[in-house]
Amino acid sequence: MIDKLRGILEDKSSNEAIVLIGGISFKIKMSINSLDSLPNIGKEVKIFTYLHVREDILQLFGFLNNVERETFKFLISISGIGPKLALTILSGVETDFLKKSIIAGDIEALTKIPGVGNKTAKRIIIELKEKFINIDSSSLGFSDNKQNSTLFKDVLNALTALGYKKNHAHKVCSELENENLMKGKLESVIKLALGKLMS
Repeated sequence: MIDKLRGILEDKSSNEAIVLIGGISFKIKMSINSLDSLPNIGKEVKIFTYLHVREDILQLFGFLNNVERETFKFLISISGIGPKLALTILSGVETDFLKKSIIAGDIEALTKIPGVGNKTAKRIIIELKEKFINIDSSSLGFSDNKQNSTLFKDVLNALTALGYKKNHAHKVCSELENENLMKGKLESVIKLALGKLMS
């Protein structure tokens, strides 16, 4: 399987990105959340990938991190959920919220996601609840406590107030947390986050 791609972002639309690697342009289907988090066209990108193979087609799906990719793989393992619906689900909700809704058995929260009806929501909960309860969250990148910290929320709010998209700000805050830099004075952490956003 193609695990990751690193190249130059040539173009992106509402549901896919085109990445140039060694003279070859790869068309990669992605969720809206991941597409919104991509840098400007012409910048280098690194994308986690999943190659979906059918008798009549090969489709390459892309994700900004491993947790989104693994969640996608969990979703398409469910009968009745194909790659298109899985991407729609990942476009409609952040992966952490999806995990918590499934564990809580929150059918109402899941049915608010476009394309997910009552039967599909129940099927997702039945199929994935135990998996998410038993899985080692940190190995996939799911966050449990870090996003509940006051500093994390303050930095996220400051960045969105400055006009940055929430997905971009959230990604940078998570990177700082993973690098053990989400500590100290608020102003200092905001400067670090801005440095990442502008790099």
